[in-house]
Amino acid sequence: MPSASRAEWKAEISALVTLAVPVVLSELGWMAQGVVDTIMVGRLGPDAIGAVALGNAVFYTPSLFGIGLLLGLDTAVAQAYGRGDHDDCHRWLAQGIYLALAIAPALMLLIALASLGYARFGIAPEVAHPAAAYVRVLVFSLPPLLLYAAARRYLQGVGQVKVITLTYVLANLLNWAGNWLLIYGHWGFPALGVRGSALSTVFARIGMAASLIFFAWRYERQRGHPLFHHWAAPKWDRLRSLIRLGLPAAGQITLEVGAWNTATLAAGWVNPIALATHQIALNYASITYMVPLGISSAAAVSVGHAIGARRFANARRAAWIALALGTAFMLFAGVVFLLVPRPLIELYTSDPRVLALGPSLLLIAAAFQVFDGIQTICTGALRGLGQTRIPMYANFVGYWLLGLPLGLLLCFTLRWGVHGIWTGLTLALIVISLTLLLRWSREASRLA
Repeated sequence: MPSASRAEWKAEISALVTLAVPVVLSELGWMAQGVVDTIMVGRLGPDAIGAVALGNAVFYTPSLFGIGLLLGLDTAVAQAYGRGDHDDCHRWLAQGIYLALAIAPALMLLIALASLGYARFGIAPEVAHPAAAYVRVLVFSLPPLLLYAAARRYLQGVGQVKVITLTYVLANLLNWAGNWLLIYGHWGFPALGVRGSALSTVFARIGMAASLIFFAWRYERQRGHPLFHHWAAPKWDRLRSLIRLGLPAAGQITLEVGAWNTATLAAGWVNPIALATHQIALNYASITYMVPLGISSAAAVSVGHAIGARRFANARRAAWIALALGTAFMLFAGVVFLLVPRPLIELYTSDPRVLALGPSLLLIAAAFQVFDGIQTICTGALRGLGQTRIPMYANFVGYWLLGLPLGLLLCFTLRWGVHGIWTGLTLALIVISLTLLLRWSREASRLA
């Protein structure tokens, strides 16, 4: 390999890692909110863990659809920044905020209505009632969550990622303290149980939105590009472009999260112990998923920067480096799940029934770790190119035509229980990852 080529790879690795590490930490911070909620209500028993799981299942599918609509900012802001057009970056942020505010009321109404349906879906009353109460409070965190999402995509697009990590650290400290005060009623506060956990998350997300909007304003003021000096009015052509890019990404996220949330509902149909165990194992799989998800965001930004600057070789290198880093981490995570499954479950609960079931679910999770990483990073690389439809189609086929039907068949017809659900979803991840890897390989050849 010529020395110039080695230097290019070295520079690309350094740039991607510099961008990816804070984004990965931010994704872990996002995941930590749910983990903290689950751990903090754990002392209330398996029913409370299941209630938080079902509450999040109803909340996150519509809310992540809204966040997905804003993922078009990754492409628009990163490519504008790659061209050196900072004013265009500002204009895209303005449209992202308008879009977030426009979709929030409808999504809130949908979530509130969905919270009324737990008992109708056969969930045990001791889980259904607190789950509904949890969602009816958590729904008020959606508007600040969407504003945070718009500001975050903007800051990532202009390469300002450390402040996102700082914001999540502060938000998780606030969420932990709020959980401690409001779940159990410390320092004279009312003991609200799972509703207290939801209220704590609302306060934390308000802080997240305010923090990132402040950091965006401060960064642009220091650069001499005042963020609000020429704030753009709503522009239908730009909003339409964001929707065109974001709608398939939102569909992909909704299909993926919806599949796992359907699995959560199915686990609730089995029994409360299966539901609690499923949620704990899913938390671990979600924690490891945050690392390739962060690398995926970094890949989207790096590819977008390179495309905007018309440096096509850099775009190819950034994506392949991201795939190598993400695959290596997920291989390591799979080994950890194989070696110490029981101690990981014990961090959540000492219930012997959960401890008996949990390790076997983590073994299945170990089998799909690498595939989960590949599909996630390929999705980000393709988004940097402005291609968001193929991941949506792959997720529809993988999860909803293959994996989820198979999982439900194995669970209820062949009586494999929750193991059957996880087996079907593992097949889905294998199909999706191979499809998207092939697609990226073809796009990389075209860029060459």
